[in-house]
Amino acid sequence: MVERPADAAAKRFVPVGGLDPDSPRVGRVHPSPNVEPRKHGAKPTILLLHYTGMPSCERAIDWLSRPESKVSSHYVIDVDGAITQLVAEDMRAWHAGVSVWRGQTDINSASIGIEIHNPGHGDDYCDFPDKQMQAVADLSAEIIARWGIAPEGVLGHSDVAPGRKIDPGERFDWKGLADGGVGRWVEPEPPGPLIASHSRQPLPDDIEQVQRLLAAYGYGIRTDARLDGKARDVISAFQLHFRPQRVDGVIDPSTIATLERLIAASDLSPAA
Repeated sequence: MVERPADAAAKRFVPVGGLDPDSPRVGRVHPSPNVEPRKHGAKPTILLLHYTGMPSCERAIDWLSRPESKVSSHYVIDVDGAITQLVAEDMRAWHAGVSVWRGQTDINSASIGIEIHNPGHGDDYCDFPDKQMQAVADLSAEIIARWGIAPEGVLGHSDVAPGRKIDPGERFDWKGLADGGVGRWVEPEPPGPLIASHSRQPLPDDIEQVQRLLAAYGYGIRTDARLDGKARDVISAFQLHFRPQRVDGVIDPSTIATLERLIAASDLSPAA
């Protein structure tokens, strides 16, 4: 669970470069040129969380503000909780790439993006420190209140780009965020024995049920009872967020039970 110590990380901001911070928690601004108006007057309905996947936070901020990178985000949060803003919340940052959620494919216009510094999957992938998670929780709470973002709209990059992205990954504290009022979480059903899970071939009815439940939550997945590579990518994305104890793309009783709990808690139901 995310602790809530005194907010020492909420540094006073100094507006520079014509970008006024949207939050008093911003320690500095570093305007990115990779920005444009949201298309068709879209308002943010998604808070999209990423990890930087770079060796240092400064290198990430530098890359996100270079014209040739063609990427940006609204915020970057360092391991000590320091927050840098690069793009105004009412503008369209370039952080989601090819993505889909609830049939929406222009996720950049529909979201606010936070890059959370972590070197990413590999030898250096590590837990997200308490101070950093506290800053994520506090800033996220402000954003969802400001824009009326529903708990089901607080997502990871892996949720909207299964198979292409795996951040912020299985070490990210989604439960802690939800305990603090940010996002949706249900207690995962513990995975069963690995051999049993992988040896059991799901029936077509099980595959279709899982597809329908995933689609009901918002994932971009077909409901054709076919368990191909794309379907497994979506199942893995769900597991990364909601059943991080084992991420393998396998339809097992743990995955089904956790998914059913999530849908029930979200008051969503699959299409008939």
